[in-house]
Amino acid sequence: MTLRIGAEEEFHVLDVKSGRLVPRARAVLDRLDGPGFTTELQQSAVESNSGVHGTLDALHADLAGSRRRLDVAASSLGLAPVAAGTVPLAQLNPRNVTAGRRYRHMADEYRRVADEQLICSAQVHVDVPDRDTAVRAMCLVSPWLPPLLALSASSPFWLGADTGYASWRTMLWQRWPTAGPAGHYTDAAAYDAALKELIRSGVISDPGMVYHDVRPSAHQRTLELRICDACPRVETVVLVAGLFRALVHDACDRLARGGGPWCDGHHEWLRVATWRAARSGLEGALVDPVARRAAPARVVLHGMAVRLHPALEASGDWENVHELLARALAAGSAAHRLRRAAEDEGLLASVALLVAETRGAPVVRAAAPTGTTRVGGAGPVADGVGT
Repeated sequence: MTLRIGAEEEFHVLDVKSGRLVPRARAVLDRLDGPGFTTELQQSAVESNSGVHGTLDALHADLAGSRRRLDVAASSLGLAPVAAGTVPLAQLNPRNVTAGRRYRHMADEYRRVADEQLICSAQVHVDVPDRDTAVRAMCLVSPWLPPLLALSASSPFWLGADTGYASWRTMLWQRWPTAGPAGHYTDAAAYDAALKELIRSGVISDPGMVYHDVRPSAHQRTLELRICDACPRVETVVLVAGLFRALVHDACDRLARGGGPWCDGHHEWLRVATWRAARSGLEGALVDPVARRAAPARVVLHGMAVRLHPALEASGDWENVHELLARALAAGSAAHRLRRAAEDEGLLASVALLVAETRGAPVVRAAAPTGTTRVGGAGPVADGVGT
């Protein structure tokens, strides 16, 4: 049986002329008809929710259509939506939290952590038979999540500076008290008991604030991937969705057969593997989930695809995933492309690249006119960020 999939994408809202992050999500949402879009903690972000699909092609069409609708709404206001873990140009402002009691509580309780939540992610949901299976599958899929982070890495810049990381969003995200590896639970009752204990501690206020890298949905029979950066290219989201569906399919099969290899619950090394993926993206080494030793990202991801070949075939995804993975490895991570653009032409060139890739258009970076200023001394301003 093919497990159905869906995705949530978060988008930054940028001012076209300056290339800077702006708190205007509400204005964009007011120009969107129908369901599928919502607010986030910060007023500078919009979330898009896909439908539920059986094929990667259908998911791709849905996500691409949502991006087009969002871009039309934003463009009419002189704005542009951007899918990336962080954007190059932003300023912190504690007053830019979205209205609502829950968001206000988060801003008051977590202070600087909430103030710096200028980050966006891509999340994937995959059907599971029941909540017990979802909880048990978490431990089996968790070792393979850092390579998915590496595929999505798109946040090398933070507040106008190069961080040296491929996914600085991961470093910011991991400061939340429940972020990180999901751990090991015998069944849904054990997992739910742990959630109630966390809430009773007073550190978090509701189940929605459990920010594990993977978690069972509180409202649907799905397992949710949460480790990834938002991805400029929609094809990257589809690739991650295909690989994650195969991971869940494989885990469900193993659980149904009652055979090994079983999860040992020792996930201390997963934080190390996640850090490595956030630091390197696709351009350096990852921690191989089997050997737990450093290996080139290309080797780890090829090995992952081969391991998941039966599950990918079962879902009809093998050809799609094989082709998308080859393209992703050839192009390199979004973080690498953004850094290269900034090195060549300045930070606004990387903003222009983000806007273009989010729109699905080929990237055209025009030469800066004579007399234009530089962003942080890094290079000339790119002309036509929103064109």
